[in-house]
Amino acid sequence: MKFGDFEIRTFVEHKLNLDGGAMFGVVPKKIWGKQVKADDNNLIPMVNNQFVLTAHGKNIFLDAGMGDTIMEKEKSFYGTENGSTMREGLESIGLTEDDIDYIILTHLHTDHMAGAVKYDNKEIVPRFKNAKVFASKKEFVAATIPNERTSAIYNTDRVNVLKDAGVLELIDGNEELFPGVKTCFTGGHSEGLFVVEMESGGQKVFFYSDLIPISQHLPIPYISALDIEPIKTLEVKRKKLPLMLDEGVIMLYVHDKDINASKVEFDGKHFRARKFDIS
Repeated sequence: MKFGDFEIRTFVEHKLNLDGGAMFGVVPKKIWGKQVKADDNNLIPMVNNQFVLTAHGKNIFLDAGMGDTIMEKEKSFYGTENGSTMREGLESIGLTEDDIDYIILTHLHTDHMAGAVKYDNKEIVPRFKNAKVFASKKEFVAATIPNERTSAIYNTDRVNVLKDAGVLELIDGNEELFPGVKTCFTGGHSEGLFVVEMESGGQKVFFYSDLIPISQHLPIPYISALDIEPIKTLEVKRKKLPLMLDEGVIMLYVHDKDINASKVEFDGKHFRARKFDIS
């Protein structure tokens, strides 16, 4: 999809199966189950949609997927048995790992950052040898000093591989990284999460990562139980969704298996997704 001088390309990097109750928090299954079908173990199918933004002559990865260094306990947590399709996915959009210039990590959970590293002779090293990696200072602290609740979704060793290689640049979370590409700190899902807002040619495209991970999370009260500060998530959605509606923003969904992008609609009660094809 091209908008103005920018282009976004996408592919699926991993298939996941996560607990439906965890994904929808206080919303009961009799409501969310009408929109998303769960299996006998209450797991719902999801994916890692990877997005590459090409802007100002640079290829910019929005999050980095799960990759192929994950351990058995992580495979169990994320309900995945399939391997990463990182290399094949990049090839499908005409790129290689060496073509990635920047990686913007909205947060440092395993399913969003582990793909930034790989094995090289049994040693974990940065996967994208030419890429600088952006993450928030607050998220770095959360990831490298996890607590009892967050230790299952952070891996300190992988984060430190990026730091020790000198490719990790920590930001406050409110910066214009490039003209028309800015990060906005929100917190909510994780302590240091920021979202990415892009604009070119009068069209806005937002990547809200796990703050709105699938299109069924557009209604304001639909918030994951995994969010560290759900009230912050709610406040961001309450403030930003009306603006997205008014401004015709295209939303990108990191975990939606059915649609990877949509416009925002309002049905008189809830915000909803109207599919937008960016392939």
